[in-house]
Amino acid sequence: MAGERGRTEGFDAVAAVFDAEITVATQGRGAYEVTGEVARAVREADVATGLCHVFIAHTSASLMLCENADPDVRRDLETFMSDLVPDGDPRFVHRAEGPDDMPAHVRSVLTHSELTIPIRAGRLALGTWQGIYVWEHRLKPHRRRLLVTILG
Repeated sequence: MAGERGRTEGFDAVAAVFDAEITVATQGRGAYEVTGEVARAVREADVATGLCHVFIAHTSASLMLCENADPDVRRDLETFMSDLVPDGDPRFVHRAEGPDDMPAHVRSVLTHSELTIPIRAGRLALGTWQGIYVWEHRLKPHRRRLLVTILG
């Protein structure tokens, strides 16, 4: 029949959208794993195949998909970032909240404010050594808000 579209394998004409909010209490600069909390939102959405989008609603923290087996990887990333964007850099004018204020903004711009992870068989389709982290760029503790949107 003219104009008729064939069905593509794996295509689901009905999609649902679910959302969740996760709050992460950081203790200052560092990486905080949130893989479990995001995976819980995916399980609660009961989506077999789809996408999980995670957004951090802040400008001085970011998200990263990172090695989750060896903490030295995250420590080395922090060392690299500290060398790249040092606190108290005299070139920065914005210091409203201290010497780590503008460096935290630069760090968040250089990294990610969102991640999208596939969902397969009702689970996050992460690699063997991948974990989802909030990367806190400020020295003092903060409460960070993650918005999770699941499409399936």
